[in-house]
Amino acid sequence: MANELRNRDFDVFDPMSDFFGDFGKNFFNSVAGNQMKTDVIENEDNYVVSSELPGFKKDDIHLDYDNDTLSIHASHNLNKEDTNKEGKVLRKERTSSNVARSFYLPDVEIDQISAKYDGGILKIELPKSTQKQAAHKISIN
Repeated sequence: MANELRNRDFDVFDPMSDFFGDFGKNFFNSVAGNQMKTDVIENEDNYVVSSELPGFKKDDIHLDYDNDTLSIHASHNLNKEDTNKEGKVLRKERTSSNVARSFYLPDVEIDQISAKYDGGILKIELPKSTQKQAAHKISIN
């Protein structure tokens, strides 16, 4: 009980505090918390994408660049982890997760894209193409 009171957020000015009690706040926090936090920076010669993916293994992160769109997908299943059959679970807060984000980043040199994953941070560098694509006129029938 004392732990619940200490961790409770007492903000009388929060509009979510009155939305079905804590249901509204917990629901929207869980939805927003399931999305990876990402910074996208456009420089003169490249894009730099940095995403927070703590707790994921490098092999569980998949990147794809198609149709001028960078897609990041990461998943891990805690049910596959070995558990101690002799112990009793007192509290289980970690869950399996599956997150994905996509970003429109046009005119990228596909062969030059690089990515590093260190300390729970995924950093992707996407060099811009030096050749501009010619405009294509579309006729209307």
